[in-house]
Amino acid sequence: MLFVCPALAEPAPNDILIRLDERQQRAAGIDVAQVQAEAGTTQTVLPGTVSVPPRQLRVVAAPAAGLLEAVLVAPNEAVIKGQPIAQLRSTDLLEAQRLFLQALAGETLAAERLRRDQQLHRERIIAERRLITTRADHEFARTTLQEREQMLALLGMAEPAIEELKAKRRMAPALTIVAPVDGVVLQVSVSAGERVAPAAPLFSIAELKPLWVTLQVPLAQAVAIETGTRVSVPGTAAQGEVVRLGRSVDPATQSIAAVVEVEDGAEALRPGQVVSASVALRPNGTPQWRLPAGSVVRHAGRSWVFIRTADGFRARPVTVVAESGSAASIRAKLAPDDQVATRGILALLAELTEIYGG
Repeated sequence: MLFVCPALAEPAPNDILIRLDERQQRAAGIDVAQVQAEAGTTQTVLPGTVSVPPRQLRVVAAPAAGLLEAVLVAPNEAVIKGQPIAQLRSTDLLEAQRLFLQALAGETLAAERLRRDQQLHRERIIAERRLITTRADHEFARTTLQEREQMLALLGMAEPAIEELKAKRRMAPALTIVAPVDGVVLQVSVSAGERVAPAAPLFSIAELKPLWVTLQVPLAQAVAIETGTRVSVPGTAAQGEVVRLGRSVDPATQSIAAVVEVEDGAEALRPGQVVSASVALRPNGTPQWRLPAGSVVRHAGRSWVFIRTADGFRARPVTVVAESGSAASIRAKLAPDDQVATRGILALLAELTEIYGG
């Protein structure tokens, strides 16, 4: 066990002093290397998955139970709003049309009775009470008609078709399902000749610009990424910026999700695609340094380096902005002549754990 001065065991605001003499350092096998200054902006590469923003994804469901007579579009086909995408033959549709025509006839009859009683009341032939009753009956019939019309609309019947039904009194046995938005058909969940239940998903249609790329950001680098950070996908024209940073941590990977909205070059990406994204880490006023790999340790949810001093080492919390197999880029308040431990880290980490806890 290394010797730690009890008076220095209490953590300072930033650093934690670990007192070691030369003999103890040699016994622990500790080597050091000088830090190297880096430019304030660097790039790090993170894995990500392309997805469609929820606001741009529409699922077209069966408006009623029935037989799917025809599927008029295929996956990856572009569609425009109002374009026919399927034909559905439904007894529910016939029943809704029958009830609509019945309500239409009732409203027509009630309106005629109201006109007649209004005329009779003006001629003082009937009492006002009868006119009030007739007016209430007409209002009820009109409301019922509106309800039946809304039911047809909920079943997917277009307004021109409803007006034609109202004018010709001829029921349509099949319903044309149309695209609700402009976009691309991502998924077709049914085939022609299949019977479907009400609200069964039929198609997924999405607008593919912009797209989202969800990055998996290691906790050590999370503090170096903020809303507005620029991101690009190497080998493509796709680029965007971080619009949302996750607050929860994936327990398996100890990473957080950063959502990048890609507007420029979105056509080069595909939903579900796995990409490697280049993240531009902007300077934040803290100097940036390059260290040999293995100089940074993780403890108590923070990243640390061990800076050599005349009395031993100081453990200092740092922000990791990039890591590779040979080096790490950090942001911390260091001096150009500072030396950090590169070997014997486990011995120093043990002392840090004993002093700092966690």
